[in-house]
Amino acid sequence: MRLRTPLALLGAALLVLVGPPLLTTGGGTDSGTHIPGLRLMVPNTPGGGYDITARTAAKNAEDAGLTRSVEVFNLPGAGGTVGLTRLVGERGNGKLAMSMGLGVVGAVRSNDAPRTLADTTPIARLTEEQDVVVVAEDSPYRTVDDLIRAWKENPGRLPVGGGSSPGGPDHLAPMLMAQAAGIPPRDVNYIPFDGGGELLASILGNKVAFGVSGVGEYRDQIEAGELRLLAVTGPERVPGLDAPTLKESGYDVEFTNWRGVVAPPGLTEAERGKLVRLLEELHDSKEWQESMERNGWDDAFLTGEEFGAFLAAEDERVVSVLKGLGL
Repeated sequence: MRLRTPLALLGAALLVLVGPPLLTTGGGTDSGTHIPGLRLMVPNTPGGGYDITARTAAKNAEDAGLTRSVEVFNLPGAGGTVGLTRLVGERGNGKLAMSMGLGVVGAVRSNDAPRTLADTTPIARLTEEQDVVVVAEDSPYRTVDDLIRAWKENPGRLPVGGGSSPGGPDHLAPMLMAQAAGIPPRDVNYIPFDGGGELLASILGNKVAFGVSGVGEYRDQIEAGELRLLAVTGPERVPGLDAPTLKESGYDVEFTNWRGVVAPPGLTEAERGKLVRLLEELHDSKEWQESMERNGWDDAFLTGEEFGAFLAAEDERVVSVLKGLGL
């Protein structure tokens, strides 16, 4: 069964993930992946992409016998920068890591945050996924062209919601859409939410005209008919979902999001190596591979220094795109 967003929401309130019993012969000790007391921070609200990714990774690691227990907890605020500040403040803590992605890169810029991802220890990039353009099932917009026509008539009166701060993926994607449709990005009425879980209620309640978020966050609601999928933002259609890409709909946009894990600064080589090794073995496990397929995530695995270089390049890309959009 696919990981259900409602379960992720419930899990945020009730669940401390528990792995195999202490009497197991494996538990990651032989391979050097078991980190007693490991905590995984989610820097936004329950139900969003970081939350689903973190809880999936923790459960899969335990099911694969790589570790015995992982605590996943939420510390939302300011697009992920509250959590980032907490992470950096935990210098030398080899038992703490944070689920993150492009949204945190953008939030650092848009919030002029005192700490940046350059202050962290990069561990691994895990996945890549497309964004989806969705409306409530009772929305008057049946196609992406219907939506764009109404949007062009009066951009300010059609608010778009996204689960990230300005500069994050759910902000950049509709801004690029607007630019491709001939709408000045400065005229777009973008409303940020702290993750896809918060955004969902506003889409379903027609508080925003449409929403943009990750395919894995809303696939269940799309398949259940609660949300109508108008388009996907990547280079190809998403298998199993009946919606065109923006590009094939006539709008020159190709955009994908990614997610990964960082840790506090000041770790020893042994501590950093153990976190990297845990995620390497998680990546190779059948449990994780099955979860990626179920959630529509593409494999984008990258570790250590290469991931650090990627983070620096993404920061430059966000600044470049915002400048190009006049924002």
